[in-house]
Amino acid sequence: MNLEELIATEELCERYSVEHTFIRSLNNSGLIEVITVEKREYVHCDNMANFEKLLRLHFDLDINLEGLEAIKHLLDRQNKLKEENLALRNRLGLYE
Repeated sequence: MNLEELIATEELCERYSVEHTFIRSLNNSGLIEVITVEKREYVHCDNMANFEKLLRLHFDLDINLEGLEAIKHLLDRQNKLKEENLALRNRLGLYE
């Protein structure tokens, strides 16, 4: 893993004005992945859109951690159903 693709959690705390415990709780609940390299914690840049979405839901809409878990589960399920729908449409297109 390339360190250039990782963002230190300290930097996220400063940039978004959040406590480190918020990031740790997101990691503990499986909502984001925190990577430890040489005793420093990082978030991969690919997870930033998800992190920002969770941040807005939590602070702007005052949704607690359990609510964030439920929302993420529903969004993941919706994306899976969209993919299945597309695959079925493609298969159906072969027979038309």
